[in-house]
Amino acid sequence: MPRPFATPMPRPIERFLTSRYVFLRLIATTTALTILSGVLISLVDREEFPSVWLGMWWAIQTVSTVGYGDVTPAAVQGRIIAAFVMVVGVGFISLITATVASSLISRVREDENVREQKIAAGVERLERRLDELERLLRER
Repeated sequence: MPRPFATPMPRPIERFLTSRYVFLRLIATTTALTILSGVLISLVDREEFPSVWLGMWWAIQTVSTVGYGDVTPAAVQGRIIAAFVMVVGVGFISLITATVASSLISRVREDENVREQKIAAGVERLERRLDELERLLRER
């Protein structure tokens, strides 16, 4: 039975992406970068971000790709930081989506393998029974 996926993901990459530790490291790294960006933007663009908390709010909404637009960097350095945070946010969302999709596909494949093994075992039992019946009929 052909698989519905044109080119399967190489097994080492699939194992890496479905690892719980990768997911946790991804969240930890993104959280750390968000906090760092929030602090950094409040240091670089004091006029638009007078407090660290406003910088954090901006970083969270930017990394999550919500981008309300209620606060935006005005300084060139702030816009450079914003571009970095946007790229991190898009990458974060993409990797989360890929990790979840890979995990679901992996589970479906495991279920298919179990079903195929059960079917093969059933066919083997039927073949043995048929062989036994044929043997018994030949002996008559």
